[in-house]
Amino acid sequence: MINQIAKIVNFTIGFLCVRLTDGREIRVPLEFYPRLKKASIKQRHHYEIIGLGTSIHWPEIDEDLSTEGIVEGRPNRF
Repeated sequence: MINQIAKIVNFTIGFLCVRLTDGREIRVPLEFYPRLKKASIKQRHHYEIIGLGTSIHWPEIDEDLSTEGIVEGRPNRF
């Protein structure tokens, strides 16, 4: 969907938080994303919003998440 465009990514204790361009903020437990959970704070904050906001990439841990998957709450068990 066009309104599922990531704008800002940050973290709180135990959660990935993604602010969308439509103003919503999605919070998902880090348990859904094992690579992010294991990553250092520095690695978590080194991300790139790619695909015109449709995906988020963490180069240091080789993690890619789609904004759509985050909004839908789809876990990444890899």
